[in-house]
Amino acid sequence: MVVQHRRPVRTGAAAVAAAGIMACAAGCGGGAEAGDLHANAEHVVRRAADRLVREGSSEATTSMEMASGGTRVTIRGEGVYDYRAGLGRLTVRLPQDAAGAQEHRPITELLAPGALFMKNRGAGVPADKWVRVDTASLSDGNLVTGGATDPLAAAELLRGARKVTYAGESDIAGVRTRHYRGTVDLGAAAKAASGGNAKAFAAAAKGFGGSAVPFDVYLDEEGLIRKVRHRFSFADTQNRKDVAVASTTLLYGFGKSASVRLPDKKDIYAGKVAEKDGP
Repeated sequence: MVVQHRRPVRTGAAAVAAAGIMACAAGCGGGAEAGDLHANAEHVVRRAADRLVREGSSEATTSMEMASGGTRVTIRGEGVYDYRAGLGRLTVRLPQDAAGAQEHRPITELLAPGALFMKNRGAGVPADKWVRVDTASLSDGNLVTGGATDPLAAAELLRGARKVTYAGESDIAGVRTRHYRGTVDLGAAAKAASGGNAKAFAAAAKGFGGSAVPFDVYLDEEGLIRKVRHRFSFADTQNRKDVAVASTTLLYGFGKSASVRLPDKKDIYAGKVAEKDGP
């Protein structure tokens, strides 16, 4: 669903709303780190982003489920991410229109510190051009706007984890994991985040009114995130509805090599993005 809010390197909405897509330290873990995962739940969860950076890269699939009134839609994505560079590429697929009459073209998203680049963004944008969005300018910090939560941002949100509890073991895609749940303090996450995420999270803390964000995260024996799910909620004042968004990220294929090249300035669309109504 799309809900409106006002280097080469290795890498690892939808209701469409009125205006656009919602819109190493040494070592690789294991050993004592793995055995410690249930000892101090809050500490373990808060350092999960650091563990991803040490690992380097992975493949990722995303799912964003949005519910408003009696309508529920899901946007899915897949791609790769380089946690050290903070760069990623996702192919995001919007669902068919409610009447089934139109199938949306996949949107290519390039994720970078402080910025989101989108191709096949929509009406009025030439096919060979990219749309660039400053994530700190979005009231949700692009946690929801792009139809997929940036995998590194999803991990870095956990730096603001509060009231964390250990919920037992779970199997995620054949991998044994330890399940933790709690809430994220967006303000605390903003203070602890790195690079472009700090400003984006600060914007989200204001946009979501300081509400705590519930999460579930599943860590494998090396402390790597295998699955993380955040549940956001906000008021869509334009349509006078409350919107609930569940954003889920699955990580796998760690060490996967990929290249992400950000668009040249000449390839970025400078005009106005046309608005379109309805899903």
